[in-house]
Amino acid sequence: MDLIEFDLNNIYCTDCVAGMKKLPSECVDLTVTSPPYDNLRNYKGFNFDFVSIAKELYRITKSGGVVVWVINDATIDGNETGTSFRQALYFKEVGFYLYDTMIYHKVNPVPQVHQRRYQPCFEYMFVFSKGKVKTFNPLLIDVKSAGNFYRLKRKTAASEDQGAIKSKDKHYIANEKQPRYNIWDYNVGSIVSEDKESFTHPAIFPEELAKDHIFTWSNKGDLVFDPMCGSGTTCKMAKLLDRNYLGFDISKEYCDVAENRLKKIVKVEDWL
Repeated sequence: MDLIEFDLNNIYCTDCVAGMKKLPSECVDLTVTSPPYDNLRNYKGFNFDFVSIAKELYRITKSGGVVVWVINDATIDGNETGTSFRQALYFKEVGFYLYDTMIYHKVNPVPQVHQRRYQPCFEYMFVFSKGKVKTFNPLLIDVKSAGNFYRLKRKTAASEDQGAIKSKDKHYIANEKQPRYNIWDYNVGSIVSEDKESFTHPAIFPEELAKDHIFTWSNKGDLVFDPMCGSGTTCKMAKLLDRNYLGFDISKEYCDVAENRLKKIVKVEDWL
């Protein structure tokens, strides 16, 4: 694949908008990223141009490709900012489908002191697609009612003219497996990565989260992109899953951390 000024399977220290402008249109199969939202993350004073990022992501995403956008809102004076929803709606304005609104549930969140408020324990994982999704490799769970016989009654119109209603039975047997629900549980804290240097970044997401999305929305050999790759979690998991990867980050410190993490990976076969 010709990326003009970039080589596959590398991380580049660059402003993500400037970097994306150098990429050809429709070259990325999957993006998994988490932006420095609201004031929840101190990102060394760098600016975050969300509008340009959304537009460029649409341009470089292949038809049928997916963008996974992991985000949360700050609460200021008792009022949540709603940034996550505004961004989701803007992604729709530039042309993406809001394919799914998923939840990243933190099983063991750090306790926080709140007055008259429940403990926060989740973030949004918006799944945007450029048209009809081309790849879906579902993560499966056991079905408790596997093998059970069911009869489902459906009401249908008997004729278009009269609009009469009649019942139609549908019989089926519950499968042994089904796709996971769209609320995904992950532990947080020191166990999200074995690479201790990754914790120099203020907010890494769990390696399992990146792995699960990459497995679901891409195939081996596809290009997985992270325009704000931070400590390199998305790129690391893409490499381990035998995908091509490309990462941008404006911080030289974080790029160095990400590259060191990736250098530790010797063989894909050792992990699969």
